[in-house]
Amino acid sequence: MLDQWTDPSDGDEHRMFAPSSYAGVRRGLLEAETMPAWCYTSERFYRREVERIFMKVWNFIGRGDRIAKAGDYFTLEFAGVPVIVVRGTDGEVRAFANTCRHRGSLVAVGEGNCRAFRCPYHSWAYGLDGALLSAPEMEKSTGFDGRAHGLVGLRLESWGGFLFLNFDAEAASLGSYLGDLPEVLASYNFDDMVCVRRKEYDIACNWKIYVENAMEAYHVPTVHRSTLQRQKGAFAQPQPTRGEWIALFKEHEGSRALLTGDVGFPRIESLDGNAAKGTYYPLIYPSTMFGATTDCMWWLELHPLSASRTRLIVGSCFPRKTVARPDFEEVVQRYYKRWDISIPEDNTISALQHKGLTSPFNRAGRLSHLEPLVHAIDNWVLDRVVGGNAGP
Repeated sequence: MLDQWTDPSDGDEHRMFAPSSYAGVRRGLLEAETMPAWCYTSERFYRREVERIFMKVWNFIGRGDRIAKAGDYFTLEFAGVPVIVVRGTDGEVRAFANTCRHRGSLVAVGEGNCRAFRCPYHSWAYGLDGALLSAPEMEKSTGFDGRAHGLVGLRLESWGGFLFLNFDAEAASLGSYLGDLPEVLASYNFDDMVCVRRKEYDIACNWKIYVENAMEAYHVPTVHRSTLQRQKGAFAQPQPTRGEWIALFKEHEGSRALLTGDVGFPRIESLDGNAAKGTYYPLIYPSTMFGATTDCMWWLELHPLSASRTRLIVGSCFPRKTVARPDFEEVVQRYYKRWDISIPEDNTISALQHKGLTSPFNRAGRLSHLEPLVHAIDNWVLDRVVGGNAGP
């Protein structure tokens, strides 16, 4: 088998993407090996992930309340693709490729509010619906039709106030992708929540390392021993799901968005079923994690930058009724404290793991019974990047 640490420029691409190279990963959980290190460190493997995963799936990009008014927009670069997201005068949120139809310059940077987008290179202007409004001097170009030169639209759909972007015009709908997730999480009433803070981090790790870490509790007694571990209780358990998502659920008293001893906001009144008993930790494949607890929710939104770099965006949401409380700004600091301590702990361990995987002496490991969703994530990725299902 190809050495796990081999640089892709020197590696054997056929073997890197051969199903037989992953026989150990494909075994049942208690017999399974971890994925080869090249799955995390190789730019060649990462480029295949971009092509076969991120260009094909529904990618989470935050909430619609970030652009609440007509003309509000923000830009991002997702898996190397520059994108504009804007709310039109009709109230609809749309996404466009952020590239001028003249000679390709970015037409917008950052975020803000505008009545139109004007390319900074030659002043071609585009409406909030993407239509070309003006193209100076182009009337002398033979056969030029401005109607055919608007911004390229990208698929964008929403659920619960959350926005999802898809680069594949042929992909199934967001509803089909999410399966029963909206039903399972319905009682949180996400549509009635407000995002009160977004915080960004750049992490020196592969995106899968961070996802795997978020979807297992095995690390909590060590990585979070002086913070989250004090909440104690049994390990969170995997849940049955339908669609492109998996989840852990933990039954407990109180809120999991607070450190032990802190007092927060009242419970969400509408919660029922398991949601009323504890906290859901869903992963929407490939790279979005939610924490949905009894009084609020938060998300971990990952933007892959390369094989070894990931941008993490943490969003914090509370019910509108909670945000309207006169003591909101005072009490919410206790929640921020929890996230601002525990998330950097995960960031640090993820970077340490990535660094260790670059060692030429790294070898495949074994998974514990506490890592079933790590096993599920790795096989979901291999199904799309490699295909096949080689046995041991």
